[in-house]
Amino acid sequence: MEAVAKAKYVRISPRKARLMAKAVQGLKAEEALNKLMFTPKKSAFLFTKVIKSAVANASQNEGADVDSLYIKHAYVDGGPTLKRWRPRAMGRAYVIRKRTSHITVVVAER
Repeated sequence: MEAVAKAKYVRISPRKARLMAKAVQGLKAEEALNKLMFTPKKSAFLFTKVIKSAVANASQNEGADVDSLYIKHAYVDGGPTLKRWRPRAMGRAYVIRKRTSHITVVVAER
């Protein structure tokens, strides 16, 4: 039994968000939420929301026991990039890439 939750088009770069994905993968859901609560990163807050959603999906749709859930997979895919232009010397322009991410969390019962 598995439940999935996704957060799409999140305004954080995938590279920064993948740090939290590696930190929580394989942990029990409650343990992961406790770990993320004390992590001072933007991606920790975003992962907290997605994990809570996945746990709610598992309990509501599948009728799973919330205490026995663990994070089977947590991964981050790159989303579309917003391109902005910054003026530079001698009439040139440099591109600024504002990256987005798609965060996916899969929880399963042990």
